[in-house]
Amino acid sequence: VHVVESGGGLVQAGGSLRLSCAASGRTFSRYVMGWFRQAPGKEREFVAAINWSGGYGGETLYRDSVKGRFTISRDDAKNTTVYLQMNSLKPEDTAVYYCAGGSVVLTSRLGDYDYWGQGTQVTVSS
Repeated sequence: VHVVESGGGLVQAGGSLRLSCAASGRTFSRYVMGWFRQAPGKEREFVAAINWSGGYGGETLYRDSVKGRFTISRDDAKNTTVYLQMNSLKPEDTAVYYCAGGSVVLTSRLGDYDYWGQGTQVTVSS
């Protein structure tokens, strides 16, 4: 199983970044995929999740602080790729962003996700 994030970087406040997550080795197309983040000295927290497209039409879930700014999407045409479009970035969005998969429910709980990537750093300067 491989879960690999990419797309992080340094951006000024108000800017945008698009994170990608390539997941393979399981039938991730039938599972919920999510994004989490962890800032220095803080616990890992939920950012967004998306259900699989077949039965639930790709229903999404967001933490309140990113609603209207971040958009999660997925492409299951070949392997599963999950995206996180981040607009109007703020310094408090600075963190390592992790992709997670394998949940059978649309949830913000870390423990419900079985597979994790290594993370990609997002730094937002003020």
